[in-house]
Amino acid sequence: MADTTSPTATDADPSEIDPAQADTKTVQGRVPELASDAERRAAFDEAFDYRGDITLETVDGTVIEGFIFDRRSEGDDPYVRIWPKDADERIDIPYRNIARLVFSGRDTAAGRSWETWMRKYYEKKAKGEEASIQSESLDDA
Repeated sequence: MADTTSPTATDADPSEIDPAQADTKTVQGRVPELASDAERRAAFDEAFDYRGDITLETVDGTVIEGFIFDRRSEGDDPYVRIWPKDADERIDIPYRNIARLVFSGRDTAAGRSWETWMRKYYEKKAKGEEASIQSESLDDA
C-alpha cells in the first residue's frame, strides 16, 4: 500500500501551475517544520485546508501519499485522517508518528480565488474584451 521512497520538495511539479497564477500564494511543494507541537498543529491545519494531495513519512519510514480529509488537533493525542491515493481505506495517523509532511500534489485551488477571478474580469473589460459574470467552465481548468 505505501511507497517506501522518501518524498522531497521537488516531488511537486511546479510546471503544473499556470504562470499567470504565479502571484497566487500556494504551499505546493513546501515541506514545513514539525519540530514543536505548535508547528505540527499549524502544519496539519494547513494540510487539512490544502486542496491537493500531501505526502506523509511516518517515524518508521512508511510513506503515504493522499488527501487529508480530517484532523483532530485537540486532546492528548491529535491525529490526521488521510485517504491514500492507492487504497480505499482511510487511515488515522497520530501527529507523533509523522516525521515529515510534504505538500506534494497539485493545489487544485491555486489561482481560483475570488480576487483572481475579479482581476481577470477587470483586465478583460479594460482591454475591451467580452467579460462575463458567469464562471469559467471547469473543463478549461
